[in-house]
Amino acid sequence: MIKILFVCHGNICRSTMAEYMMKDLVKNRGMESEFYIDSAATSREEIGNPVHYGTRQKLREVGIPCGDHRARQMTKEDYEKFDYLIGMDSANIRNMHRILGADPEGKVHKLLEFTERVRDIADPWYTGNFDVTYEDIKEGLEGLFLHLMERG
Repeated sequence: MIKILFVCHGNICRSTMAEYMMKDLVKNRGMESEFYIDSAATSREEIGNPVHYGTRQKLREVGIPCGDHRARQMTKEDYEKFDYLIGMDSANIRNMHRILGADPEGKVHKLLEFTERVRDIADPWYTGNFDVTYEDIKEGLEGLFLHLMERG
């Protein structure tokens, strides 16, 4: 089983969008039993809060089910539980390293590392643009999925 944790600042916009999009991607390929997918925050600001309405609205628009995830903060213990810890931007990666202390197994990645154009995924909390966030996450997830399938 491949275990993936998606991480952003608050765990209500980008990481939850990635979580539900990846769950949908593997379900559509009949592979959901081969994956465990979750999401978390680097900050404590939104702990316990539900998925942002903008994320819910965008996922509904594209026909992807959105569950009742509640924001939680990533912990050092997550490093042992997950095979991949995927941040959305450079600040997330810095904060993930701060929480984890080290990444001896090379599990920490930025989502768009798995694409031809490595870049940050803008936070729609600030931009208000959930469409661009969705497109960037979709591109990253397709690249990540291809990477995982190539690894066998």
